[in-house]
Amino acid sequence: MTTLHPMPDDVVLVAIDIAKARNEVLIETPGQKRRRRMTVLNTRAEHDRLIVLLKGFGRPVACAMEATGNYHRPIAWRLREAGFQVRLVSSVALARTREALHNGWDKNDPKDAQVILHMLRIGASQTYHDPLAAGINDVQELSKTHEAIAGAKTQVLHRIQTHYLPLYFPEVDRFRQNSRSDWFFAFLDRFPTPASITALDKPAFIEAAWSVVGRKVSKERLLGDIYETAKTSIGLPIPLEAPAIRMFRLVIAEARSLIRQRNEIEAMADQLLAESKDYKRLRQIPGIGPIIALAILAEAGDLRRFGHHRQFLKFCGLDLSTQQSGTYRGQTRLSKYGNARLRRNLWLAGQVAIRQKENSFRDKFERYIARDRHNADLRRKALTAITAKMARVVHAIIKSGDDYRPFVEGPVPGGRTPLSSAVRAQPATL
Repeated sequence: MTTLHPMPDDVVLVAIDIAKARNEVLIETPGQKRRRRMTVLNTRAEHDRLIVLLKGFGRPVACAMEATGNYHRPIAWRLREAGFQVRLVSSVALARTREALHNGWDKNDPKDAQVILHMLRIGASQTYHDPLAAGINDVQELSKTHEAIAGAKTQVLHRIQTHYLPLYFPEVDRFRQNSRSDWFFAFLDRFPTPASITALDKPAFIEAAWSVVGRKVSKERLLGDIYETAKTSIGLPIPLEAPAIRMFRLVIAEARSLIRQRNEIEAMADQLLAESKDYKRLRQIPGIGPIIALAILAEAGDLRRFGHHRQFLKFCGLDLSTQQSGTYRGQTRLSKYGNARLRRNLWLAGQVAIRQKENSFRDKFERYIARDRHNADLRRKALTAITAKMARVVHAIIKSGDDYRPFVEGPVPGGRTPLSSAVRAQPATL
């Protein structure tokens, strides 16, 4: 979060506009009206030249930059290791400040460096938490790579469902149980068309496919159903040796490869975080599995740095905002100015939690929609409230170090008179 903490007067201020190949640097030295402007290439020698220059001032140095993809990470690491303070400026705040200062939308690198320097001077910047220094770089890479592979696998699955299966074997899609299972793609690789199935008699097909589908309940009945379906299929009569089927099998191989990569990352993540107490506590919360727990730790880092749960809600973009002017007051809604990946994972965790057995999340959701269970807008608001509750619970158990309690104790009788004594004191009724 951006908090106004103006810089002391004796600090050298350094604004860096980050780019892929070169960075525009603006340096303001205390007591001097003239600023120094320089261009620093993204090379080791150029970074060393900047560090030597800044150390030569013999004063505390504060550097500010805008997070630009991952291009800011190497130079931020070098500056931090050199002992300089590193700050970040918000991209939204930078754009609004540039428009306010220059009364226009004109944008270029030297002008951005001026605006960054202004924001650093007035203290409109954020603390930079380096993932490598915080020890979460590996966790972040696992989480981001898993998300990329899961997205690629979804795209391949949709391509199979919407292109290849409608052409060659439309009816087989109903046997696909979930996207995490490899047996369905292994089966399609072995039997990509109905003709490849009906070329065998039923017992021979069941024997050939028995080891392909893996462990299944009523496996023989499942394979028999697939065989009967293939006999009445409307798929195009394409021979197995045709280039079209080779392309189909190529895409199937890609899907199976992505599934293996995803499973490998999940096993690696579980092994990496096996000794993490925060990871174990997150896994206790309903709706949070290994991947969502991994994403929370990767995006939020050490949650203890948030002094209050409202700070964490703001970091997630789950804080409420209202547009108001004069007598007009707009509808209160989520700001969504925080970490989108973290907010999405908390939303998914909430959706899973309300579908599990009795827990506080499901109880809150049921109470929220009790007045109109079929109102879509009310259900959406209820899910938003569950997401915010999930964020508060995550922050609470990590900050307090306590295990998650699945049930909250109900109200107990108050007053000095015990409940049993109060019952005995009531007059008897006939």
